[in-house]
Amino acid sequence: MASSSSSSFKSNRTIPILFIFVTFLSTPVLSNPLLSDSSSRNQTLRPRHELQKLKRIRTYLKKINKPAVKTIQSPDGDLIDCVQSHLQPAFDHPMLKGQKPLEPPERPKGHDSMNSTEFQLWAEYSGESCPEGTIPIRRTTEKDVLRANSIRRFGRRIRRGVRRDTMSSDHEHAVAFVNGDQYYGAKASINVWTPRVTDQYEFSLSQLWVISGTFGNDLNTIEAGWQVSPELYGDNYPRFFTYWTTDAYQATGCYNLLCSGFVQINNKIAIGAAISPRSSYHSRQFDIGIMIWKDPKHGHWWLEFGSGLLVGYWPSFLFSHLRSHASMIQFGGEIVNTKSMGYHTSTQMGSGHFADEGFGKASYFRNLQVVDWDNSLIPLNNLHLLADHPNCYDIKAGKNNVWGNYFYYGGPGRNSRCP
Repeated sequence: MASSSSSSFKSNRTIPILFIFVTFLSTPVLSNPLLSDSSSRNQTLRPRHELQKLKRIRTYLKKINKPAVKTIQSPDGDLIDCVQSHLQPAFDHPMLKGQKPLEPPERPKGHDSMNSTEFQLWAEYSGESCPEGTIPIRRTTEKDVLRANSIRRFGRRIRRGVRRDTMSSDHEHAVAFVNGDQYYGAKASINVWTPRVTDQYEFSLSQLWVISGTFGNDLNTIEAGWQVSPELYGDNYPRFFTYWTTDAYQATGCYNLLCSGFVQINNKIAIGAAISPRSSYHSRQFDIGIMIWKDPKHGHWWLEFGSGLLVGYWPSFLFSHLRSHASMIQFGGEIVNTKSMGYHTSTQMGSGHFADEGFGKASYFRNLQVVDWDNSLIPLNNLHLLADHPNCYDIKAGKNNVWGNYFYYGGPGRNSRCP
């Protein structure tokens, strides 16, 4: 970065002393291009503002990064902290203070019992998991927060991200959904890819949504799946993630464990960590299981990942409408289209290929099920499909005896039919 010209202060011998003092104060700011203004002179004149910003960020990091009994280095650069379960961010919540995680609930009837396997890069590389009584948490860094431009924005969807929200023209979806009944959970296996995301402030995700309320300010959602988000994580790895909100993404909720809410019980899965392995075009395919369901006994919403790993739960008191049941279940892909170059983004959804290309090329969801009032997994009836911009990203559904209800979806974004 260019420095201020020295010619402007040669005529006054007292000014260089002041200049050195101001530059010294500004050093932490100038060393980080993410904080710099277009003019270095403005930076030199505003060190106090930037130092105060850094101070706020470091205070926030002390709050969100809990003391670790062990730290594991991941090859993607992540630090995974093993934090005692009762010290995790959830227990900062006033209604959870002094409590401990609940015991696992009864899984829904009809749930396949499988051997539990973790599919994350940090665990695969190190061959380790966190000790019993602790949970793995991806450490948040200054760089993570600085990419979001503000603490308020970090870890949150400021703009709304649910289909049907006409105010969210920059969010595009290719989804399958059911509504018109009372739902107590959902399950699916989701194909994992590494879609290209062309702008730092865009993302590409594949997830299931558990939804209740209207699509106004009282919207409640619970979400889980995988996402590529350069702004949130600083790279292009697909990562296991969760999200929740009770007021349409306005003031409540967050990604992963970046606020108090979700209670984790698992010592092998780090929410927000990279998934490995991943699918390859016209080669090996890899998918993960996601199940969210409401515990009939306590009413909390539980999450299972992979092939049987119980991750934790969202306490029912976090929600308004979801304290009882969901009114819609949604599966599929979502991207953000900022049009930063003046035309439609080339950010990919799923594999980056359209649904018609089928297995090994297009991304898929398979074995779609919902949980009914009797805590039983049942097939879907009356599945609806919707693609906001089918020339950019599309969806095509089917059903057979092996995959049950399934669909292919996704696309490349900008192309000759999606200008």
